[in-house]
Amino acid sequence: MANTKLKGKKVAILTENGFEEVELTSPKKALEDAGATVHVISPQSKKVKAWNHDHWSIELKVDNTIDKADPDEYDALMLPGGVMNPDKLRQNDDAVSFAKTFLMEGKPVAAICHGPQLLIETGLLKGREMTSYPSLKTDLANAGVNWQDKEVVVDKGLVTSRSPQDLEAFNRKMIEEIGEGIHERAAMH
Repeated sequence: MANTKLKGKKVAILTENGFEEVELTSPKKALEDAGATVHVISPQSKKVKAWNHDHWSIELKVDNTIDKADPDEYDALMLPGGVMNPDKLRQNDDAVSFAKTFLMEGKPVAAICHGPQLLIETGLLKGREMTSYPSLKTDLANAGVNWQDKEVVVDKGLVTSRSPQDLEAFNRKMIEEIGEGIHERAAMH
């Protein structure tokens, strides 16, 4: 029997060209296997291209562009890493605004590796418990995060992990948090 834990849930995966392939494909498959509807959202209009370790790889179909996507249509947000992807997204006002809405409304947000870079731009991370790829530790700490070196850290619906090695734990916790639904809304500072 198919897993229906997330049946009826709609999850946005926000990404740009240069996402780390497995950091999008693994969570996407886990979400779909749990019964969620998953949409790839990007500033790119038709396809978005993956990076695999040290080279360009697969292309994925974009379901909706960031300028047209409505965060109210989604129950949760997933942010894959890769070095190029979050750096492009954090400079995109629509992407920052989209992610900020999920945090402000207490909807589950899952970010892996370099993915949390985008969340720094929201200004809503002060006091949160998080992890990331080690090179983001200082950036997150400067944003007021209590950074931890753990495979997965959960803080009121915000799920973060360090790298592809953590995907199993990341996917499990992401599905659990999305299943729980709305968490505490982020305080505006």
